[in-house]
Amino acid sequence: MPDDAAYLLCAEDAAAAFFGAAAAGSSACTAGTGADDGSCCSAGEEESAASIAELIGGEADYSPRPDYPDRLRSRSIDPAARAESVAWILKVQEYYGFLPLTAYLAVNYMDRFLSLHRLPQEDGWAMELLAVTCLSLAAKMEETLVPSLLDLQAVTPPTTVEGISRYVFEPGTVGRMELLVLTALNWRLRSVTPFTFIDFFACKVDPGERHTRCLIARATQVILAAMHDIEFLDHCPSSMAAAAVLRATGETPSLESVGPEAAVRWCIGLAEDAISSCYRLMQQLVIGNVRTRAASTTAASAANLCCSDEVLSSHSSSSSSPPPAKRRKRSPPGI
Repeated sequence: MPDDAAYLLCAEDAAAAFFGAAAAGSSACTAGTGADDGSCCSAGEEESAASIAELIGGEADYSPRPDYPDRLRSRSIDPAARAESVAWILKVQEYYGFLPLTAYLAVNYMDRFLSLHRLPQEDGWAMELLAVTCLSLAAKMEETLVPSLLDLQAVTPPTTVEGISRYVFEPGTVGRMELLVLTALNWRLRSVTPFTFIDFFACKVDPGERHTRCLIARATQVILAAMHDIEFLDHCPSSMAAAAVLRATGETPSLESVGPEAAVRWCIGLAEDAISSCYRLMQQLVIGNVRTRAASTTAASAANLCCSDEVLSSHSSSSSSPPPAKRRKRSPPGI
C-alpha cells in the first residue's frame, strides 16, 4: 500500500514551492493601483527576485534534452510534424480562448517527450495523438473550463488538406497516452516557462506601470510566435522572456530602450550572451512576420483587383452583347 500511495503522488521537486512566491511577486506588478511611484513593483521585490533567481537555476530541469534541437535540424525527428502540431495547438488555444501559458505548456510537454522517446513515423497518427495528449494535460493544468476530448479534436489544423481528415482518438486512448507522457516527464507539469518571468521583467522596464500590460501582451505574442521556430529551443525560458520584453520595449516609443547588458542586472542567473542571441532571433522573427504579412496583403489586394477587373470586364461585355433572352425568342429557320 505505501508503494501504491507513493505512485499517485506527483514527483515534483522542491523548486515547485517557488512557483507560488514567484507568481505572487509578478502578479503584484500587474494588479496595480495605477500609481506612478512604482510602489507596486517595489513591494516584496527582494523576495520576488530571490524566487525568480531560484527558478532560473532550475529551469533546465523543465526543458528538452540538450541534443533535441540538433535532432530536429538533422531530421532525426520530423520538424514538419512538430510544426504542424504546434500550429494545431495554437489554433485550438485561439479557438477556445485558452491562456497563452496553456499552449506553451502543451508544446513544452511535447518537446520534452520527443527528446526522450522516438515515435512511429508512419501515417503521422502517433504525433497527432501526442499533440492531443499534451494539450489535454496542459488544459487540465491551467484552464477552469476544459472541453471534452472529442470537442478538442474537432478543431482542424491550419495545414489540413480538404478531403483528408485527421485522426480522432477515443478518450481511453488519450488517457493511456497521458499516463505515458506523465511517466516520461516524471510528473513534472508545473514547468518553468517564459511566462514565469515575464511580469517580473516587465516591471523592471516599466516600474511606473504605465505600459506594463501592453509590454506583457506584446511580449506574449512574440513568445507564442517563437514556438514555431526550432532555433529558440536552444534558449532557456528566462532568456526568452527577457528578450521578448526587450523587443516589446523597443516597440514602445514612450519607454527608454533597454539592451541585454542592462537586462542581465534584473536578476541573478541571467546571461547577457544568451539574452543577446535570443533577442537577435526575435528581431529576425518579427521582421520576417511583418514581411510575410505585407506580402500576403499585397497578394490579396492584387487578387481582389484582378477579380474586380474580371467582374467589370464581364459586366461590360455582357452589357454590349445582345441579351440571351432575346436570342432564345427567335423563331427557328423555315417558319
